[in-house]
This record gives sequence, C-alpha cells and structure tokens, in this order.
Amino acid sequence: MTFELTFEIITLLFFVAMLAGFIDAIAGGGGLLTIPALMWAGLPPTVALATNKLQACGGSFFASFYFVRKGMVKLADMKLSIACAFIGAALGTIAVQMIDTAFLEVFLPFLMLAIGGYFLFSKSISENDKQQVLTPTVFAFTAALAVGFYDGFFGPGTGSFFALAFVSLAGYGLAKATAHAKILNFSTNIASLVFFAIGGKVFWMLGAVMLIGQAIGATLGSRLVLTKGTKIIKPLVVIMSIAMSVKLLSGQYDLFAWF
Repeated sequence: MTFELTFEIITLLFFVAMLAGFIDAIAGGGGLLTIPALMWAGLPPTVALATNKLQACGGSFFASFYFVRKGMVKLADMKLSIACAFIGAALGTIAVQMIDTAFLEVFLPFLMLAIGGYFLFSKSISENDKQQVLTPTVFAFTAALAVGFYDGFFGPGTGSFFALAFVSLAGYGLAKATAHAKILNFSTNIASLVFFAIGGKVFWMLGAVMLIGQAIGATLGSRLVLTKGTKIIKPLVVIMSIAMSVKLLSGQYDLFAWF
C-alpha cells in the first residue's frame, strides 16, 4: 500500500497525533482530530480508520504503561476485563463488516451529550472511590465486553464509556477510572488493529510516525491525570463529549461542514 505524502503533511500529522494522544489520555476523543486529518491527507476511509487504530495503540499503550508504573493500576486484577474487552472488540470489528451502523449514528450524539452531562452535574464524581455496584467478574462480562464490542463496531467515545463504567459501576474515583479505562482501551485498539491488518488496510509507515506522536502526547496527558485529577478530567470530558456530539450530528445533517 503506497501513498504519496509530503514531509510537511507527515510532520503535521505527527503533531496532530501528539495533541490527540494528550487529549485521549485524559478524556478520550482524540480520534476527532486524527481521523479527519488522515482523510484530509488523502487516505481512503477504511485505510484512515485502520491507520488510526495503529497510532492510537501507541497512545493507549504509553498511557497504560505510565499508569501501571505509577501504581494506579494492577494488571493482575484486570486480566478478565482485558480479555473480555479484547474479545468484544474483535467481535465488533467482525460485526461492523456485516451490519449497517446507521442506527448508531442517530442516537450516539445524544448519548455522548448525556455522558457529558453526567460528568458535569453528577455529585458522585470525585477523586474518592465509592461503593462498588458490580463485582470485577460481572463487570468484565458486562461493561468491558459491551464497550469493547462498541469500540470494534463503531468507536467514538470509547474512552469516555470505559471511564463512565468504572465510575458508576466499579465505584472508582475519576483519576483511577481514567487510568483503568486506558488499559481496556489499549486492549480494544489491539484487537481492532489485528483485524484491520489482516485485511491489509493499515498504512504502516505513516501510522508508525503518528504512533510516536501519540506516545509523547499520551505520556504528558497521563502525568496531568495524576497531578490534576478531577480538576482537568471533568471539564475535558465534558468538552470532548460535546465536540463528539457536534461532529456526529454534522455528519448526519451536513451541519458545521468546517468542523
């Protein structure tokens, strides 16, 4: 697979990926920047999506690595959730090739707005852990599997969905939920990338360059999660939820064509 891209375009995509990695590590939604940028660069939609998964793996891996190294996450406690998220994403990637996603495009913008509203107005969101609603095993076979399937099937807002699940169902504080969300998001990114790679859709050279940018941005964003916590996560999740809603609605109704 070959595309003729100038050094200037590749450099621009590198910095777009860096910014996206920074945003993704804190609130999710970095694909709002990278996918349109890849399509603007001339990549066909499926190649843009596949290449985006490659570069997103860099961001989610380095964010995950940082959180594990700082003791925010114990991987031994997440094995089942990681496996279920991976399986869900694999099934979603297979399903999206056979099922029309139009129905998701209709109600997803409003769901993203609801998530933003929850993070903005809920008094239960803080740095402190709350009462657990689901056991880790039940969480793995419900929330992790379902959100993983969604990421493979459609994708936008996956990080926000995982964070919301950890806050509302696992009882985690916001920073802890964000850290655990990145672990599962890395698992789903890997699953989707495998299936895109099998189909020969990944632009490896460009994806590798953007992966480096993602890694830098994700590392910087992860540090802010630990130092600033709720003060930076809540407003950025709200902003990205609104931005994703506007982007999805613009695609449906041809509004805000500039966005």
